[in-house]
Parts: sequence; C-alpha cells; structure tokens
Amino acid sequence: MNTIERRRLGEILKGLRGRRVAVFGDLMLDRYVWGSVERISPEAPVPVLEVRRESARFGGSANVAENVASLGGKAILVGAVGDDAAGRELLSLLAGRGVDASRVVTVPGRRTTTKTRLIAHSQQIVRADWEDAGEIGPPHDAAIHDGLRSAVDECDVLVVSDYGKGVVTRASLAVALSRARETGKLVCVDPKESHFPSYAGVTAITPNQKEAGNAVGIRITDDATLREVGWKLQRDLDAQCVVITRGEEGMTLFIRGGGEVHLPTVAREVFDVTGAGDTVVSALALSLAAGATMVEAAIVSNHAAGLVIREVGTASTTVDEIERSFTELGEADAGTRG
Repeated sequence: MNTIERRRLGEILKGLRGRRVAVFGDLMLDRYVWGSVERISPEAPVPVLEVRRESARFGGSANVAENVASLGGKAILVGAVGDDAAGRELLSLLAGRGVDASRVVTVPGRRTTTKTRLIAHSQQIVRADWEDAGEIGPPHDAAIHDGLRSAVDECDVLVVSDYGKGVVTRASLAVALSRARETGKLVCVDPKESHFPSYAGVTAITPNQKEAGNAVGIRITDDATLREVGWKLQRDLDAQCVVITRGEEGMTLFIRGGGEVHLPTVAREVFDVTGAGDTVVSALALSLAAGATMVEAAIVSNHAAGLVIREVGTASTTVDEIERSFTELGEADAGTRG
C-alpha cells in the first residue's frame, strides 16, 4: 500500500504555493453555449438549442496555467495566439488569473484555436473548432525560443502541454529540454503521439491509455499489454516515470528503478473528462516541485483529476478541495504496488 500520511500531505499541499511553473504549449479558448432542446428544426433533422447563456474558459496549455494558478502556483506561459478577438480575450482572461503571459507571442494572420461547445441539459451536442494548426515558423518561432529559455531559467519545473496545434515543434522541444537539462529543472509532459521520440529524458510523461498504446504500436487491452506498453515507453524515453492515465481505471505509474504502481480512480461522479489531463500534469508538476516523491505527486494529481471530472467542461481545483477529497475517503488515499 502507498499512502500519504496526513502530516506529509499537509507539507506537500502547503509547498505548492508560490512554486514557479513554466507552461509551454498550445493555447486555446474554450467557449460554451448553454441551453435546452425542446424541438427539432423544421429545416433539417437537427435539434434546436434554445440558448440560455454563454461562457468562456481556458483550453489547452492555458488550462494548465489556470490549474497551476488555482493550486497556488505561479504560471509562466510560453506559446502563441492569433491577432484576433479570441486571442485578445484569452490574454485578458489569463491576466485576470495572475498568469504571466508576457512570453506569449501574437502571430498576425493566425487564428487562435477556439473550440465552441453547444451544451443541452449538461450534455454536449456538437463542437465547432476554429484553428490554424500548422507549425509556427520564422520569425515568430525565434521569439518563442527566447521566451522558453528565460521561462525555464525562472521556473522550478517545466510543463510541456502538447496538443499538436503547431506551437510545440521538434525545434522548440529541443530548445526547452536542452535548457531544462542545463539548469537542472524537472520536466513533465502531457504528450502528443507524433512527438514521443522528442520527449527523451523527461522527468514524467502522462499519456492516456490510447496515446501510450499508439506510441509503441501496441493496443492496451488488459494488464499484460498495459505493462508491456508502460515499460517499453519508460525504456525508450529513459523517463524517470511514465504515468498512463486510464479514465475510470485510474492511473498506473512505471517508475525507473522503482517498480509499477497502480492508483485506482477516486472520482465518485464523472460528468466530463475534458481537460482532466491538464489537471493531472499540473498537479503532478507542482507536487514534484514541492518535494513530493513521484508516487506522492501522482496520488495528489489523482485526487485533483477526480475533482475536475465532476464538472462539465474544463475546470480546475484548489488545495482546500483536494484536502476535502482525502478527508472524504477517510485518510490519504492509496495505490497498490505491482
């Protein structure tokens, strides 16, 4: 059994405050249109959404930064937005959360990735995306690289939030990871399958079950294939830890020299898993920066994820909510070592 003693949990959660996290990745604006459906359109066999309200939230690496801020950390964001209304709105929202977005590059002519979800009775019925996902090239890539170097210099831990929207490239990853190695910084990655070879040597990588299987060409169908994939990824990347997130099955850690640890989910209700990976990598990185062991950090991030998937849409959680989650289970939660 792996547990966090109450005193130790308090130390870790207190240590999250003020930790500096450089967040590098693809920024997105998530819009939500909320309403109800009472009839079908006479124009086509589609539901008519009677709109009640609209809201905007953080998406992609912006949601990682929001999660860091919500947990008491200081987020230093590196990425790009378009010179458009969505980009300006996203930067304004980030400023309101105290996120340092001074290294976010504005790219004229590029659309800020925007996802608009129509929600009827708490159920998503359709999503519309606006984006330009091509790689960002000269001269804006040079500005991103400069921002990366300075952000890594200032941070306690680097998070790479790779959504495959053109900001995280092989060249920019090389800059970020090289600087992290030079300065001895921890690196946590929420990956994209096409970039797996570029993540070699990171501290922790947090693919979901599908991403992990695709990365090595083995579909995860049972415990045996899970172990095969997890250990192959760990060896191929020489990562300190591979954390495979498995939805309602929780998460499984493959730790260099430290064995295999399974953490069952602590979620009681699952409304929406959107953005759960952002929460996992944020809480994991902050906890490691606060001095937690890999297993301790994963236990904290497991509780954080269990809280956000109770909400519809992207969400974040707080230290107080995480403490309550542990209390609701009677004590600091546990995993089992394989």
